[in-house]
Amino acid sequence: MPAQRPRAAFEPISPDLNVAELIKSSPNFEDVVRIHCDAIDENGLENFEKLILLHVIMRGLPLVVEGFDKQLDRAIFSEKWLRNHYAAKREDARDLTAKKGVPLTIGHYLKNMHMLTEQCSQYNYKDPNLQRLYLKDIDCPKIWHDYLKKIIPPFLFYMNKSAEPESFEGPGAKPPSIQKSRKVSGNKVAKAGDLMSCLPHDMRADNLMCYIGHEGTYTPAHQEMCASLGHNLMVDASDGLIEDGKATKPGSSIWFMTSSKDRKVVSEYWMSVLGHDIGIEDHFAQINAWKAAPFTTYIVEQRPGDFVLVPPLAAHQVWNRGTRTMKVAWNRTTVETLERALNEALPHARMVCRDEQYKNKAIVFYSLKHYSGLLASVDEANTSHARVQQLQDEFEQLFDLYNQILLSESFSPVTPKEKNVEFLPFDSNVTCAYCRGNIFNRFLTCPACAKTAIGDDLPYDICMECYALGRSCACISKLKWAEQFKWEELLAKHETWRQQLLRINPKLGDKFRPFRIERSEMGRKSLAHICQEELKRRPWVDITKSKPVVEEVVDEPSEPGDESRSAKRRKKSKSKAPRCHICRYIEPEWKLASCSNPKCSLRYCYGSLFRAFNMLPQEVMETINWECPKCRKICSCGACRKNPRMTPFEPTCTSLGHDTSKVADVRSVESLVDFRHSNLGWLKKAGSDQYDRLRHQEEADARRNQALENNSIRVELYPDMSQGLDYSQLELEQVAQAAFYSADYTDIPVDPALESSILTPVGS
Repeated sequence: MPAQRPRAAFEPISPDLNVAELIKSSPNFEDVVRIHCDAIDENGLENFEKLILLHVIMRGLPLVVEGFDKQLDRAIFSEKWLRNHYAAKREDARDLTAKKGVPLTIGHYLKNMHMLTEQCSQYNYKDPNLQRLYLKDIDCPKIWHDYLKKIIPPFLFYMNKSAEPESFEGPGAKPPSIQKSRKVSGNKVAKAGDLMSCLPHDMRADNLMCYIGHEGTYTPAHQEMCASLGHNLMVDASDGLIEDGKATKPGSSIWFMTSSKDRKVVSEYWMSVLGHDIGIEDHFAQINAWKAAPFTTYIVEQRPGDFVLVPPLAAHQVWNRGTRTMKVAWNRTTVETLERALNEALPHARMVCRDEQYKNKAIVFYSLKHYSGLLASVDEANTSHARVQQLQDEFEQLFDLYNQILLSESFSPVTPKEKNVEFLPFDSNVTCAYCRGNIFNRFLTCPACAKTAIGDDLPYDICMECYALGRSCACISKLKWAEQFKWEELLAKHETWRQQLLRINPKLGDKFRPFRIERSEMGRKSLAHICQEELKRRPWVDITKSKPVVEEVVDEPSEPGDESRSAKRRKKSKSKAPRCHICRYIEPEWKLASCSNPKCSLRYCYGSLFRAFNMLPQEVMETINWECPKCRKICSCGACRKNPRMTPFEPTCTSLGHDTSKVADVRSVESLVDFRHSNLGWLKKAGSDQYDRLRHQEEADARRNQALENNSIRVELYPDMSQGLDYSQLELEQVAQAAFYSADYTDIPVDPALESSILTPVGS
């Protein structure tokens, strides 16, 4: 029976909550900064753009721009208009209680929202059986898109590629005469507001979505995908008046938001205290959990006309109130978010296998092509123009990211050139079979697995990052190289853009040198170089044959006080086979990292390095002369802890472990690190043996549980995270078993799939 560990439970918010009083109730609650859209007219679009850059992107703080309700056409942005034009459109509403999709029509959902709202009161709002149906992630009507494009400041709007559209009429709009004067050399030369727009049309990710919710629907705490900037405008809400003969309750949404700079402490708090991973988007945190958090929480009640701007990597969650809320939301990709995506968001998304829809590396490549063409069209007389200088700065930042991408994909300069590399022209549709990340250029593919796939030939493609982690198909080795661009073409682009940068600013010559020099002076192995070595090092498994059973010799922990028995066991299990210095498991050489110190013969398995020392396999493999933890005087095994010259390493970040087998391709295996297991046993000082480690873990758990109790955070018991169980299923089972209240609205007709386009009133 696995150990039971509490983790924070879902707790609904009362319909009677006073947001103003809530903010006053805790010293770490603050109002979100608000400005009125009229201030954009007073100060101009350029100053507003600087405000967004400094406040939202650089400082990482949320911002609300209010007053857009005066700009919206109420004849279009209303429940009545949506019902008249889209009543028959079928969508999948999200049943937040049962965690499944419910097919229905928009008209059917809209006409029953009052009943979904009335089921909830201050007396039964905690009823686990209440229906919470959220119509989220539905396509935005084109007429809404076209209208919003006219009133939202251009640099903030969805998929914006041009400087200032002629049709812009919103806050800060310039007279036509001034707009024409912004032209440089006959073209509108300016950086794109959304770099996604630089991709070819068929490669772009559609993320302009609508969200329609009722009292008690919510979005769990999360960060915007790929570290992008979030934008959310409430276009309509119930106002408490009578609609179609039915009473309504005023609609609004409560946002709990954090700053970008607190992203690491937020992530750690979510895992170590609340027992959830912020990257999975599966937990709506209780108010008490926010009060007890070691960071500032920004709270805002969003009403019609409120435009919420969400910083990159800032965690946030949303609770809907009243009969109806209707919002339009989208994301933007900028140079700043691309850097955070490549270095922070995507590595974590890869660990939990969250698919990458934004194709970030491709955005870097195509944005450089777009910017290069714009800069080439600028006359020398206009190079001092403010917009041109902005474009040059972003061109430099994008080239830096492109340089980083090419360095990671470059083969070893000393090994023979790879032969028989398959060429597949880039269409942006190749994704990793394991992590579901988008693959830009080079990757590994298994010809054997494609032939053995059920049905049509289905290639098994794995990204280099996953292969370095030990993820692959069951063949493990004998994978073939494939690429989507000719390497010479990418290098030629690199040199062309480098020369263009040097013409703009000759001082950049020291920063951006020829690629050959950059590669030779990396000081570490590239990702492609690692994969080349691992392909030779790892064994090939013939998946057409039955797998032989191999018994491993493993030292088991001895019983306390049974020294003679322990000694006998150790004597019997002596072997010259390589063994991990930490866990003492016998492993083949390719599963162990060897110290480069000629006086040291120790080896460490990658699982122990990951959990006990926060080292990912790639970090170890890319180091040319890797020193083991013992040689670095940081080893935390029981024997090394007795050495007074040792400063044992203490893991600083919690990893709960994730069972990715339900997401990755069924042909996949993990051969180096079992990422289902957590590092909870290593978070506090490890003792001299396994029993001391468990004792320290129990002490740490006791302190954690006491913190949950002191802050009145309601918890649920779940098996230990290291067991790799399906927690969403466990949660669903517990919800189904709970029956604290009896539902008064079990007959709400929102579950069927569904009505015809001719909708009849309820009860008729």
